[in-house]
Order: sequence, then C-alpha cells, then structure tokens
Amino acid sequence: MQTYVTLSDTMNELRKQGYVEDFNLRQTCLECRSGQFKIFTDEFKVDTYYRFEGASDPSDQAILYAISSERYQLKGVLVNAYGIYSEPVTDEMLEKLEIRK
Repeated sequence: MQTYVTLSDTMNELRKQGYVEDFNLRQTCLECRSGQFKIFTDEFKVDTYYRFEGASDPSDQAILYAISSERYQLKGVLVNAYGIYSEPVTDEMLEKLEIRK
C-alpha cells in the first residue's frame, strides 16, 4: 500500500486511477450520485484504504476507502472522519468496512 501525506493528495491520486465517485455511508448501503445508486455489501469491495491521523490530535483521524462495484461499473472513495464506528451502520456494513491488519 502506497503511503501519502495528506488526505487530499491521496484522493487526487485515486481520482487519477478512476475512483471518481463520492460515496456516502448509509446504515445499510453506500450511496452516490445523490441517491441514484444504493450499493449494498454484496455489490462492492474495498480495494484499499488509507488511514490519516492529525499531527496534533490523534483523535482527529480519517479513513479513506477506495471502493469498486463491478455490478454498477463504479469506482469511488468513501471518507469516514473517525473510523467506521462513528456512523450508525449495520453489522454487515461494519464487517465489510472493518480494517484488518
């Protein structure tokens, strides 16, 4: 996994690689294009992720997911400000987005 310094630099690099959609996390799915696509856990995969922590405040962290969906032919990013546990989501979504070392 490549290491990047900032969240914005990483997002720009992923966009160059075709991750152009901006996904929003919902309780049971990912959503993009103002709700045009609702993508459920069996319809996407996390290709990679990047973790960022604030230099002055370790709790100021973000996780950037690079996600693809073969079914919808979409690639995009999901930014979660304080990790997956900050949003109320189903166990299935938690498992799908869990960061495994």
